[in-house]
Amino acid sequence: MGDITQSVDVAVDVSTAYNQWTQFEEFPRFMEGVESVEQIDDRRLRWKVDIAGVHREFEAEITEQTPDQRIAWRSRTGLDQGGVVTFHPLDDDHTRVTLQMELEPEGVAEQVGDKMGVVSARTKGDLNRFKEFVEERGAETGAWRGEIDREK
Repeated sequence: MGDITQSVDVAVDVSTAYNQWTQFEEFPRFMEGVESVEQIDDRRLRWKVDIAGVHREFEAEITEQTPDQRIAWRSRTGLDQGGVVTFHPLDDDHTRVTLQMELEPEGVAEQVGDKMGVVSARTKGDLNRFKEFVEERGAETGAWRGEIDREK
């Protein structure tokens, strides 16, 4: 299983960074290989992705969500992956966004790509594009401020 941790500092306050991240259907605008994300309800998301030329669909469940702090998820169908994104205020106008993921590459191309650091590099690129996206706008495209308690 591949473990990835990447961070980026964005020049927006923590609420703006967090609010934008909750707009999952916007992910294709800054995440490479993400074709679409459909929010089914407060907890469930349906993803369509292209990984190394292989089309995949899966459903993920948000397992924990605390405004301005963290969002954790786990896949429920398809790809075996999960993770957490955390938001750390650096000052009133800057936030560190840290993304930690675990994933089980499927197929030879994905396994080779994981070993060569392709997934880690893609994740770093996604975070940099998120930074550009939210900083250029200066404001979020929407927000969901609800909480989802971690399952015990």
